[in-house]
Amino acid sequence: MLLQHLVPSAQIGDDYLFFERVDVPDRRRLDRDMTADDNTRRALVLHNQPLIVDLIELTLNHGLFMVQSATSLEEAEAALADWHPHMAIVDMDHDDSDALMSRLVAANSLRESVTPVLGLTRRGDLKTKLRAFDLGVDDILTMPFSPEELLARSIVISRRASGTDRPIVPTIRLGEMEIDIVNREVRAGTSVIHLSAIEQSLLYLLASRGGRVVTREQILDSIWGTDFVAESNIVDRHIRSLRSKLQNDYRHPRFIATVPGRGYRFIPTFSNAGWGEEQATPVPAPPDPLAPPTTN
Repeated sequence: MLLQHLVPSAQIGDDYLFFERVDVPDRRRLDRDMTADDNTRRALVLHNQPLIVDLIELTLNHGLFMVQSATSLEEAEAALADWHPHMAIVDMDHDDSDALMSRLVAANSLRESVTPVLGLTRRGDLKTKLRAFDLGVDDILTMPFSPEELLARSIVISRRASGTDRPIVPTIRLGEMEIDIVNREVRAGTSVIHLSAIEQSLLYLLASRGGRVVTREQILDSIWGTDFVAESNIVDRHIRSLRSKLQNDYRHPRFIATVPGRGYRFIPTFSNAGWGEEQATPVPAPPDPLAPPTTN
């Protein structure tokens, strides 16, 4: 079942109005029984950062997963009881990760079922990974992660648990934009562009927030990691590169808008048949402070 969800699509002054309707899974519909013909898999995510949860949800849409998030053990236990997820993605650095892993292991033994677990951690040392496996995770992924690796690992552990061969669905649509996660291609109409790994991760991160602002600090943390010693303009340079490939003019943004003093936001609404064809009248946006000055 899908819901019509409102995402930001227009600007009046400094404010954005939420107008565009897109189809999203109805997370309020907690079906306990799914028919054999229903390929949607339920994934429970334990993480206390909404930015990461949104990125995971958008990425797993490629594999036809429905995501429900929890920020505490209490919320996760409620989802286990009422929602019966097919897999779990657990932040192993979370305070409740050990307790949740114990519940999952106990539930699997009691029900003679398997709920595979993908662990996430910011600590990539061997000791941390071995401890996660000892607690019962099926696989572990170091953060920051690439969308394609998260998707591939999630599908692989689901295959092992269910015994079914679930293919990786390579494309997902954002408005009129189609993103091929495997080949790192973006299509609009007949136009196709190729993205680098960082550009694809950046596009996913912005798109996953549904038009909300993502700060430069959040982008650095999510894509390069907290330990990365960054150049002062590394985020802005990659934004400019991505905009250039998308033919996104900062003065009339179609996909990525600058929010002065705060960061960037994804604009999910656009109307055109391709990059090489006539564009629709753009929504006015504030000037990009990073752009070089114009000369007359």
